[in-house]
Amino acid sequence: MPVITNIGDLKRLYERRVPRMFYDYCESGSWTEQTFRENTSDFDKLRLRQRVAVDMSGRSTAAQMIGQDVAMPVALAPVGLTGMQHADGEIKAAKAANAFGVPFTLSTMSINSIEDVAEATNAPFWFQLYTMRDTDYTARLIQRAKDANCSALVITLDLQILGQRHKDLKNGLSAPPKLTPKTIANLATKWSWGIEMLQAKRREFGNIVGHVEGISDASSLGAWTAEQFDLTLDWQKVSKLKEQWGGKVILKGILDAEDAKMALKVGADAIVVSNHGGRQLDGAVSSITALPAILDAVGDHVEVFLDSGIRSGQDVLKALAMGAKGTMIGRAFIYGLGAMGQQGVTKALEVIHKELDTTMALCGETNVANLGRHNLLIPEDFAGRWQKT
Repeated sequence: MPVITNIGDLKRLYERRVPRMFYDYCESGSWTEQTFRENTSDFDKLRLRQRVAVDMSGRSTAAQMIGQDVAMPVALAPVGLTGMQHADGEIKAAKAANAFGVPFTLSTMSINSIEDVAEATNAPFWFQLYTMRDTDYTARLIQRAKDANCSALVITLDLQILGQRHKDLKNGLSAPPKLTPKTIANLATKWSWGIEMLQAKRREFGNIVGHVEGISDASSLGAWTAEQFDLTLDWQKVSKLKEQWGGKVILKGILDAEDAKMALKVGADAIVVSNHGGRQLDGAVSSITALPAILDAVGDHVEVFLDSGIRSGQDVLKALAMGAKGTMIGRAFIYGLGAMGQQGVTKALEVIHKELDTTMALCGETNVANLGRHNLLIPEDFAGRWQKT
């Protein structure tokens, strides 16, 4: 067993173990990947203020996210095709999150279904909704999440139309993988992944196959999903979805202060500052640089979480110190899952927690609730100096 000291160690193991098309699906952005890169590099612009001669005993990273107690303010973000990164991936990630004491979010585009995850776990999880043109399917999906006792609905707002990700097109991304000569050659080098996948509960989109009329296999699914994302989604429809759900609602994909105000107006319990991990609008600002203006716009009237670019506990601390109430990690836990299954997700969470705890102490704080901008050195032009439009 290799010694794992950081998320980068898990990423290297992940790349060796998982088929190229699924590695590329995770580790890529749209078009030039500028936003994908800057999501992580912009964290480096923030500096930490070291403080000394402070009593560092009795530290706590415990917090709450939408009223839910968490071991640290970090939730596992919704990631499509998680069950292709590792056999029964959503179930394993949910179990790891549950045991660690952080929220898990199941994607609409998951391999394991809502029911699969609910049956395999003993704590409520969050469910992420993509709004589809098929309103009957969307209504039934919401009801299925209610029946599974999901504790929050995460509505993704930034994927009405799919951003172009070159690698996915070139790899012929599909679930399960299409057996082309190129794919077969790559799969032959990933035998441990393949053996486990043969024993997996599912290898297709569990929330869709069998739940939509005429969708019975991967070939019919591809045509359906390509046409199903709802181009007409607007704030009125968001309000209607919130009403249909009737519980806690988190709106994900907010990157502009005006949209944050609208999210507040429709009564969101939390918003997630996110650019979909740099996978949608390339050339958009990084999430961490968008955060200050959004916080200024909504104040303390709604919980603000930060997603996209977090690869360490120090990144988590920087986001919290900037004013976020919580964070989401996607790629960081996928690296662990693909590398080592459930144990790898646990390891990713342990790494991030240790980095958060140690960094907090060295910044002179003993509780995440006390983190603030006083813990940071922030460049004057950090959020960018843009001409007014």
